[in-house]
Amino acid sequence: MSKKLHVVSLGCTKNLVDTEVMLGRLKDFEMTDASEEADVIIVNTCGFIDAAKQESLNTVLSLDAGRKSDSVLVMAGCLSERYKEELSKELKEVDIFTGVGDYDKIDELLAAKQSRFTPEVYLIDGAERVVTGSTYHAYIKLSEGCNQQCSFCAIPSFKGKLHSRDLESIAHEVEGLVAKGYYDFSFVSQDSSSYLRDQNIQDGLIHLIKRIELIDGVKSARILYLYPSTTSLKLIKAIGDSKVFHNYFDMPIQHINDEMLRIMKRGFGKSKTLELLNAMKALPSSFIRTSFIVGHPQESDTMFEEMAEFAASFGFDRLNVFGYSDEEGTTAHEMIDKIPSKTINTRAKKLGKIATKVEEASLAKLVGQEILLVIDGESDEHEFLLSARALNWAPDVDGEIYINDREIEEDLQYGVIYRARITDIAGKNPLATVKAHA
Repeated sequence: MSKKLHVVSLGCTKNLVDTEVMLGRLKDFEMTDASEEADVIIVNTCGFIDAAKQESLNTVLSLDAGRKSDSVLVMAGCLSERYKEELSKELKEVDIFTGVGDYDKIDELLAAKQSRFTPEVYLIDGAERVVTGSTYHAYIKLSEGCNQQCSFCAIPSFKGKLHSRDLESIAHEVEGLVAKGYYDFSFVSQDSSSYLRDQNIQDGLIHLIKRIELIDGVKSARILYLYPSTTSLKLIKAIGDSKVFHNYFDMPIQHINDEMLRIMKRGFGKSKTLELLNAMKALPSSFIRTSFIVGHPQESDTMFEEMAEFAASFGFDRLNVFGYSDEEGTTAHEMIDKIPSKTINTRAKKLGKIATKVEEASLAKLVGQEILLVIDGESDEHEFLLSARALNWAPDVDGEIYINDREIEEDLQYGVIYRARITDIAGKNPLATVKAHA
């Protein structure tokens, strides 16, 4: 009888890809949602900010409390890597620790019941993944590490400098997934617009776009996590000219005040940031997602108000709001003039309300339009509604569309692209009528 495996993947989509690599190495196990029945429990942790670190620790401890006495508990990923000495010494509940370099050797670690921290980050190179959560969409990792020096970010301290995957390695992975029926891809990394700069290639993403366009069967693609100072007008044009890549721009600008951007060590000021954003906005059917950090050390009320006004007026489609997290190993951690947590929370709440209005305004523009969408399954909202996603949206983060009517006779199929008309908005969810196959 095969052993049972329970896996929890926390944090970002890059973590999810690493989790899927581990699943590829453990295909002989039977997956179970019941952790108390599992012979092996793996938590792929996030170590980015304090809230994510706490969630990772709470998850590990909660799973330990309910597991079988003879089971094996594995703590992997960023938090494990970042605090390997402390956690290995203090967290006796965990049987095996591993960081960000041995995802493809998880089967060996389990067989030996051995902890391991390989000093290099892991990059997929021919490893077989078990893609989760979709029958048609997959995330593709471009690189690991980061060459930026943002004042608030600890990631380079435990993931190191930028290390890009070979372009043909990426193309080979996409081709393999297309052969399995996948046609929609999101390309991810810590700083996607720096892809291949560690190999002295300045326009790595343009090369990527051209290479992916050559692959038969790729119908839809988007690039996530662009960085302002490494995103060029030439790249924006290449995305706009592509028949495969959507005019989808996920660029966390973090702030808009010039002095605050300098303090954050973002490498770009307000005018250059606006130049990029306006170029994106000018493209047809463009979709712009960003994020802001509130309460960074030395952020004045005036600086915050400038950011809030800009967030409300620019015309973003989605925006995330993060309260500043004081992380060890960052330059911001050493700064004076820290903002009180009460002020951070107040600012985050105000900007959060703006983010809600921004999304509502973006969704309202869809009413009456025909769009391409993909049906993912039954909606949790009501048994007579189907859950769908606009094809140009990123999975999980950009929202859900409810299908409540159709004009075609045949049964609607999951994972298929349809043309649909948005008829109304119910709360934060557009309602759609399916008109035809795409």
